[in-house]
Amino acid sequence: MAIDKSGTRVRQMFSEIAGNYDRMNHLLSMNIDKYWRWRTVKIVPPTGDSPILDVCTGTGDLALAYYKAAGGKVQVEATDFCPEMLEVGEVKKQKLGINGQVRFQEADTQHLPFEDDTFQIVSVAFGLRNVADTDLGLKEMARVCRPGGKVAVLEFSQPRYQPFRGVYQFYFKNILPRVGQALARNKQDAYKYLPDSVGEFPHGEALAERMRGAGLKDVFFKPFTFGVATLYVGTK
Repeated sequence: MAIDKSGTRVRQMFSEIAGNYDRMNHLLSMNIDKYWRWRTVKIVPPTGDSPILDVCTGTGDLALAYYKAAGGKVQVEATDFCPEMLEVGEVKKQKLGINGQVRFQEADTQHLPFEDDTFQIVSVAFGLRNVADTDLGLKEMARVCRPGGKVAVLEFSQPRYQPFRGVYQFYFKNILPRVGQALARNKQDAYKYLPDSVGEFPHGEALAERMRGAGLKDVFFKPFTFGVATLYVGTK
């Protein structure tokens, strides 16, 4: 049975765990999530002075990584439809002394409030699988990307090779949900939703083909950490 990815359910789930979101991500991934974002920015770096958009930004880690990579000289827009997550991002931004160069705003990735052909990079980290309509989300990301710009999708995936695949799947399906739920109690079972949503979401060539269907060209993907996460990149 398909998992419930309705906007109401997903928004409520992330609002409940917003205060623990960063701590839990770093703990459960053993801080490897920071490395994955670092690699993303290295592979899809900012160039020139056109703005950057990070959708489903959560607490803004990838948006802030792009701000740093651009030396604070490029406007970074960061959108999410969960205001509680954005509030955490605002606190992080203030602690870094960032003013208007990074702007958090509430918005649904399926209906982005930006003009066509605006951003040099449109990125998303571990958020596309939470969008109710994956294809619509990708089309919106492509729409607001400027011609020649890049759409970058960093997402969890399925390791291919044994014995790592078996060990990882046992941890991901049995250990992670129990630890996550115990440390970040929430009514929506967010850490059970995580492996369920990853298992249901297309990965590898299947997601690359969805990106091509959204109008992107020269799509390639690069697995990280034995395929636990994968970066997908397409050109507008």
